Amino acid sequence: MAILETKNVTYYYQDGDSRRYILEDTSVEFEKGIFYSILGQSGSGKTTFLSLISALDSPAEGEILYEGRNIKDIGYENFRRNKVGIIFQSYNLIPYLTALENVLVAMSVTENELPENKEEVAYNLLDYIGLAKTKADRPVTKLSGGEQQRVAIARALATNVDIILADEPTGNVDEAMEQEIVNIFKKLAHEHDKCVIVVTHSKEVSDQSDETLYLYKGSLKDHE
Repeated sequence: MAILETKNVTYYYQDGDSRRYILEDTSVEFEKGIFYSILGQSGSGKTTFLSLISALDSPAEGEILYEGRNIKDIGYENFRRNKVGIIFQSYNLIPYLTALENVLVAMSVTENELPENKEEVAYNLLDYIGLAKTKADRPVTKLSGGEQQRVAIARALATNVDIILADEPTGNVDEAMEQEIVNIFKKLAHEHDKCVIVVTHSKEVSDQSDETLYLYKGSLKDHE
């Protein structure tokens, strides 16, 4: 059964009397335990699609369903806070906090059930994605780009959600770090039963995903 589904989703910009369609009548299902990648040319609407399924924006037409329920009825803020973890290309970390504190902030705003010892859990999450305690206690501005991306992944995981969404998560890292991040996504999907959806320009990333969708002329397809 799909955990996340778009049904006839359409999104456009109004330009005077005309409409510029970014997505048109798009229907797709996503399941837990699968690592998905979404490919498309620059400007094809990949980030728009990710914004819609993460409830950062709303469709002009159609529905986005979480476990069969319209996310509009769940409440967009509620959905973002409790149902999905979002990893941004630019990390979007709080610069004056440490890596640990960035993860703890995410844990403090969710309504999901979490263990009582949040600090221990946060350290363990950071260690799990490859950031030792000595670096977890540093301000994120003192970490490399790859390390900051790891913090962003740990923050997305910290709220105990089933869906992980990532926008170009390897866009600012080298090839070695790209592979490490891909390995983390594989592990999350295959060993922890997460639904992982990654928007990417990288064929190397998409080649290692379980399913690749191509965004072309406003539609998502399973082939180019």
